[in-house]
Amino acid sequence: MKKLIFALGVLIACGMFTAFTLMAGPFEDVISAIKQGDAASLGKNLDNTVEINMMGKSNSYSKAQAEIILKDFFSKNNVKSFELIHKGGQEGSGFFGVGTLVTSAGSYRISFFLQKKGATFVLNELRFENK
Repeated sequence: MKKLIFALGVLIACGMFTAFTLMAGPFEDVISAIKQGDAASLGKNLDNTVEINMMGKSNSYSKAQAEIILKDFFSKNNVKSFELIHKGGQEGSGFFGVGTLVTSAGSYRISFFLQKKGATFVLNELRFENK
């Protein structure tokens, strides 16, 4: 019985490690790109279609269009800092992050969502809200 409990514990731990390892790559890349205000790096993680909501105006854009919109946003809002407040999700479906972005033009609450597509995770939604 003790061996069975130990084996189950190891399997659960491995599953959790796998989930956080998968999240670490693209998830951490998105955070790094936001901290740097780097639309090109953020673009590497975008899905083919991305929903962007900026201050209540929401639309779906192609990857190329989304990168242009993000480049424009970061050129007008020089990033001073980004603090991740919350992250979560599940390995099978996707991950999300919520944080505070402080820029030269003001502070924003940013939410982003990564969804599993094939063997990796892609950024398919970004929300920018005035704080």
